Amino acid sequence: MFTAAGLGLAAIAITPSTVDAAQWTAAEKANVQAVKDFCSAFPSHDINQVMAFFAENGAYRMSEAQEANKGRQSVTDRIGSYLNSVQRFEVLETFASGPIVINQRRDHFMGGPLKMWHGVGVFFLRDGKIVEWNDYTISMERS
Repeated sequence: MFTAAGLGLAAIAITPSTVDAAQWTAAEKANVQAVKDFCSAFPSHDINQVMAFFAENGAYRMSEAQEANKGRQSVTDRIGSYLNSVQRFEVLETFASGPIVINQRRDHFMGGPLKMWHGVGVFFLRDGKIVEWNDYTISMERS
């Protein structure tokens, strides 16, 4: 019994704890680039540049505690409400699977009630455009 247990523990110890992810497909790479470019557009403070990444029927949920804004004008209004205070979006990690892109970010702000937001964004894309964007909060630093 002890030998079997010892062999089991040895097997666990030498087994890699992570599995290498599959290479992204061309479509996944394109989706990741679209989300990367979208996040990079925020410091421009140009609402038209930011909204160019959204599908006409797009939706945006600012946090898990809020209802989604649906439709171009509603999403434009929500993003426009804080766009001028964005300093930068710092992308820490990115994952992709089919039409879904997930990134962990620290969003940095200036001149508003929030100094930094740390969370995870989940993006659903179709034809290179963001159809849904949902953010989930890990932590916040207030000004």
